[in-house]
This record gives sequence, structure tokens and C-alpha cells, in this order.
Amino acid sequence: MQTWMIVALVAIAVLIVGFVIYDRTRTQRLRQRFGPTYDQTVSELGNRRRAESRLQKREARATELRSHPMDPADQERFQMMWKRCQARFVDAPAGAVEEADDLLAQIMKSRGYIADTLYERTADVAAAFPQHADRYRQACEIVERHRRSPLSTDQLRTAFLHYRDLFEDLIGGYDEKLRRAS
Repeated sequence: MQTWMIVALVAIAVLIVGFVIYDRTRTQRLRQRFGPTYDQTVSELGNRRRAESRLQKREARATELRSHPMDPADQERFQMMWKRCQARFVDAPAGAVEEADDLLAQIMKSRGYIADTLYERTADVAAAFPQHADRYRQACEIVERHRRSPLSTDQLRTAFLHYRDLFEDLIGGYDEKLRRAS
């Protein structure tokens, strides 16, 4: 009977250690993937587990949305809009960057992402395109700083290029002509 109790206690201990390792690994992965959005979500919900659950759901939803290619007509329409936006950058960089920001929000909405607020767009970008998350945040910060006080064309260009990289992944295709024009 004592042997059975020892085996049961060891099994319970292994399960507890396994859960703790899983929990820490999940937290670390989500924190790395979502960056500042992770902390915002935890703060907003006031509970780490609920925040992680929400972020995991967002991640699963983003994976599902990414698996469906964009309708070719929408893709062509958005590419034409981007070309106009890009051409506008020469004469009105600030307006072009604002337009690029709006266009990305439109594309995200058309693809089914939650894109009503900057926080939602940032979280969805982190979930669907983690390789763009930091640059997207930087671009958004540049736009916000520019709204308060005009920035240099080089700073606006940096934001525009970050937006362009995300644009290419959002519409589902790399366009060499668009890249050369930037």
C-alpha cells in the first residue's frame, strides 16, 4: 500500500511540474509574440490567465484568417490604392503615411481582423504577422508623434516602409514594382 501511495504522489508531482512548465512556456511564448500588447491585455483584464486565453484565441483566429487567400479582385483593388498612396508620398509624405495607415485598417477589416482600434490592429498584427509586429508598432508611434509635432520626411518614410512590408503580407503577395517605387 505504501508503494502505491508513493507512485501516486510522484505522478501528481510530475503532473504539477509539467503544468508549471507548460504555463511558463506559454506565458513566455505569448509575451514574446505579442510584445507590449501582452502587458496591455493583462492590465486590461486584470488576470494573466484570462489575458493569455484571449491572446491564444486571437492567435488561433489570425492563423485561420491567414489560411484563406484574399479575393483576387480585392487584392487588385488594394494594390491600386497602395500605388496611389505611394505616389502621393512624393508630394505629401504625411498625408501618404496617414492614408497608408487607413488602408491597412481597411484591408484588415476586409480580411476579417478586428481593426476598429489601434490596440486591436496591433494585437492582430502580432498574432497573424509576428515578424511585422515591432515595425508596425514603430510606424504607428511615428504617425502619433507626427500628429503632435511634424516629423522629418525620413522618419515618415520609415513608417511608410514598415507599412508597406505589412501591406505585402496582408494582401498575400509580394509586388516587385511596388517595392521599387518606395
